[in-house]
Amino acid sequence: MSTKPNVCIVGSINMDLTVTTDKMPMQGETVLGEEFFTNPGGKGANQAVAAARMGADVDFIGALGEDAFGKTLRQNFTNEGIRTTGIETIPKVSSGTATIILSENDNRIIVAPGANNHVTPEIVKKHQDLIKNSDMVLMQLEVPMETIVSTVEIAAASGVPVILNPAPFQSLPEKVLKNTAYVTPNEIELAAMKEDPLFDSIQERLIVTRGDKGVSFVENGTGRDVGGYRVDVTDTTGAGDTFNGALAAELAGGASLSDAVAAANAAAALSVSKLGAQVGMPSKQDVQRFLQEGKMSE
Repeated sequence: MSTKPNVCIVGSINMDLTVTTDKMPMQGETVLGEEFFTNPGGKGANQAVAAARMGADVDFIGALGEDAFGKTLRQNFTNEGIRTTGIETIPKVSSGTATIILSENDNRIIVAPGANNHVTPEIVKKHQDLIKNSDMVLMQLEVPMETIVSTVEIAAASGVPVILNPAPFQSLPEKVLKNTAYVTPNEIELAAMKEDPLFDSIQERLIVTRGDKGVSFVENGTGRDVGGYRVDVTDTTGAGDTFNGALAAELAGGASLSDAVAAANAAAALSVSKLGAQVGMPSKQDVQRFLQEGKMSE
């Protein structure tokens, strides 16, 4: 039996189609780009890579299309040491894609879900042993909500804690909110969550990412803040996914919440140094060295 923490991720897999440009186009405007490249992405896949690089054994439950992107994306998981027995290939369906425009250290993204819409409760139930045998389950909202609900039910029945990254934001069913160990919104998602009648009841389970301002969370009834870091920003795509994957790996490995948040915050800061969501994701050793340097922002 592995001594590594075991994280199971249920989520999306995309091929990112990225173009860089000096100017973000306005509505109806055409501008010239500079570079175009493809990179493996999808919030679920990104988080899986981040967790694996932070030292976790990672299982993935998801779906790919019967196309060239699907073959490339499956191979990418294998290259990263992520187990793919829970990934189904859906005939006559395209793999998910994300079209990303990068300009002035910011991004705009259009996601076409493709096979991710076929990650059904039936697929999750087929691979439920991966959930039951994990130390932590991590999910996002790029697969159908009924699949999120089914995963939470299986994890809760098995006593496996769940981290839910509520992105892209959707209203969350009561069953989901009541059975997740942690919910990790950014500031925009947090504002939307405040409309939920159960919002006050989950305050101590919220871990709020605030970009270069750091992270806010509650530990043992006390509100805590971890500041941001001074880093050279190249591409912010995937920073939140890096945070969530690293957080899941650290908590699955038995770290305290404060230590896990600190490590995840540092991993996210390191991730923005290179183009592409997964390219800049750091190893656990990278994060440990970075934390020792302690380059906090002022």
